[in-house]
Amino acid sequence: MTATVLAIFGLVYLGMILGGLPFLQLDRTGIALLGAIAMIATEAVSVEQAARSIDLPTVLLLFAFMVVSAQMRLGGFYDWITVRLSALPVTPPALLGVLIAVVALLSAVFSNDIVCLAVAPVLVDACMRRSLDPIPFLLGLACAANIGSAATLIGNPQNMLIGQTLHMSFVGYAAEAAMPVLVGLVLTWAVIVARVGGQWQLAVSAQTEVRPESEAQALDRWQTAKGLLVALVILLLFLFAPWPREIVALAAAGVLLMSRRLHSSRMLGLIDWELLVLFMGLFVVNDALQRTGIPAQLVADSTALGLHLDHPAPLFGAAFVLSNIVSNVPAVMLLLPVAHHPFAGPLLALASTFAGNLLIVGSIANIIVVDAAARRGVVIDWRRHARIGVPVTMATMAVTALYLWWRMAG
Repeated sequence: MTATVLAIFGLVYLGMILGGLPFLQLDRTGIALLGAIAMIATEAVSVEQAARSIDLPTVLLLFAFMVVSAQMRLGGFYDWITVRLSALPVTPPALLGVLIAVVALLSAVFSNDIVCLAVAPVLVDACMRRSLDPIPFLLGLACAANIGSAATLIGNPQNMLIGQTLHMSFVGYAAEAAMPVLVGLVLTWAVIVARVGGQWQLAVSAQTEVRPESEAQALDRWQTAKGLLVALVILLLFLFAPWPREIVALAAAGVLLMSRRLHSSRMLGLIDWELLVLFMGLFVVNDALQRTGIPAQLVADSTALGLHLDHPAPLFGAAFVLSNIVSNVPAVMLLLPVAHHPFAGPLLALASTFAGNLLIVGSIANIIVVDAAARRGVVIDWRRHARIGVPVTMATMAVTALYLWWRMAG
């Protein structure tokens, strides 16, 4: 049975690395789901064990914030704020700075992926109206969304998982993450400005290749105000109420679904169901592997060889490497069982999130921005992304490592 579990686990994580499997029309979600099905079908885990392996509070929290973000998107908030930002009478570097700050703030509260999905197409059109090259701004959007999402335990899926699993304090984590995130955002702006070298304007020949989209969605003031009010209530309850976070968020999502104007099918149509299925599939696959005792033995063997994965430095390095091999959510799931150090939570959250800026495939937010740009004729290949992503990642990881070292030494 152990060999069967290892084979299934290996195929699943090979799929996480490749984004699919040869000869099969599968993405990462399909692979994780089939892996879970295979574990149950081969009786590596029972149906009851599979159900218990799924961290339901994390899944519920993720679902609830998807509903909140869907409310903001349907209310036209993201389109409105992007158009207003792009119309500011400031220089391109200043515009980039404002964009990075606003996107980071939104991503810390709402889903960074949905922020990118909503903002990217409007940003391309806004840059075109000002004859600006949209690529630096799009890369700023992706990097800021990733970095900003690390500021809270609700900014991205891996942070939600870490916060729920390790029972972390919402306020305590935000205090730890504030400095690396703020410095990371400044470094992102500096790297992009340095790389652009003053060449902000879009060439005339390139302007004809960009395909503008339809007009931005009009702002629905009531729906936007409703979404912002609910988000504010959630944050206040997270800060001051002793209630479980997933219950608070789920109740808030229920309030938003009870609308006289926005049909629930429209709200639920914007939920990233595939991400939820990916989570559940990986929970089952990882639980089956844990039951074999192999991970515990590997940790013991690595410790005997001097590599203590439960220590901060090796854990930091493993989070960075694995996040760029299998993506940040699967990486975090693999490393959580060895996250015993008092600073393991902030370390995992910051390292796995900041690592996502290195390559396009490092985070879903990057892929969303690149795909949205491509649909409008703006091509961002891996080389163009790496010119920004690599230095941003190296700088932010270095700052985070130094900050954590200082905190642990203090």
